Amino acid sequence: MTIAHLLEDFGFNTPAAPPVPEVSEEVIEEQRLASFEKGYSAGWDDAVTAKDQESSRISAELANSLEDLSFTYHEAQSQLLDSLDPMFKVLTSAILPDAMAASFGHHIVDQLAEMAKGQTDQPMQIVVAPGEGAAVRSLLPQNFSVPVTVQEDAALTPGQAYLRIGSSECEINCDALLESIQDSIEAFTYHAKEDSQYG
Repeated sequence: MTIAHLLEDFGFNTPAAPPVPEVSEEVIEEQRLASFEKGYSAGWDDAVTAKDQESSRISAELANSLEDLSFTYHEAQSQLLDSLDPMFKVLTSAILPDAMAASFGHHIVDQLAEMAKGQTDQPMQIVVAPGEGAAVRSLLPQNFSVPVTVQEDAALTPGQAYLRIGSSECEINCDALLESIQDSIEAFTYHAKEDSQYG
């Protein structure tokens, strides 16, 4: 007996593999282009997604930084206003009144000289509060071409004066000026605190 039945037959009786149909170069090129387009689109989509995520992250970081900066600015502004408030009070209650009192007579003479530029032939009159007439007279220059009279009026308060040249009249009122400055400072401080409180 032979051993042929134990061995595999490699002869021509084996079934042949089905023939592979030939594919043209055009079909292969179309498949390559389709694969390239698919890969390119996937890469583009990944890049756009990554860019959007990076933009979102940067926007969030910027918003946080701006919020921190805004808080720091408002906190600094509030502290600055709190520290300026006492200085403004001292300025308007002590320094400015003293400075105005010291320069009151000079201010009258300067204002009178300005008013006299167009009316040199008209009589001049200065009306001041009681006790201020002598100080104003001593500041008047001796070379005025027309007579200047200085009167004291009990209706006026210190720091208040009326100047008259012909038909022109001017009022100097240091108290009203100080009150206006105080009102302006208080309004500024109030609005600045409101702005810093409510953003």
